[in-house]
Amino acid sequence: MIRVLLADDEAMIRSALAALLDLEEDIEIIATCADGDEAVAEALRLRPDVCLLDLEMPGRDGVEVAERLRDAGGVRCVVVTRHARPGVLRRALASGVSGFLPKSRDASEVAAVIRRVAAGGRYVDPEIAADALSAERCPLTDRELDVLRAGQRGESTAHIARSLFLAPGTVRNHLSAALGKLGVSSRQQAVVLASERGWL
Repeated sequence: MIRVLLADDEAMIRSALAALLDLEEDIEIIATCADGDEAVAEALRLRPDVCLLDLEMPGRDGVEVAERLRDAGGVRCVVVTRHARPGVLRRALASGVSGFLPKSRDASEVAAVIRRVAAGGRYVDPEIAADALSAERCPLTDRELDVLRAGQRGESTAHIARSLFLAPGTVRNHLSAALGKLGVSSRQQAVVLASERGWL
């Protein structure tokens, strides 16, 4: 039996997908979670075989959950998303995600990916992979992206510095470099541009 934790902030999707996957003879939904922080806590407590994670959730997003679980001992994760931007795929793969697919797939396809990942394999949706290969490469460094991501809701420089364990001056330097590379004049413009291109 494959023990699965399911995390999605949309209650209707979460309950419907859980019910459909529970119909599979070899899959058992052992927990459902409404946000990324709850998903981390429950995954660390229950140690599922596979975590099925929505990309966009309150608190930690699906990729951040996968990173945390990778660092805590390697629970295998599959990320599903409505907005499968190429930059997000690259970020997900770098975080150790084992599967990546759009929410448009039906439950039987999701179940097949869960089985593949539980058996030690990986899966990336072919259309998303093709888009990622043809997409423009991000000019920003990983740290510049971290700083933009940490401040994408308008957080102060001091808050970003604390959350990333950096000095405020270092955060300002990374922000300045990112604005210059993207050719914009404000952090908000940089966040919008980077998000539109799938880099955040």
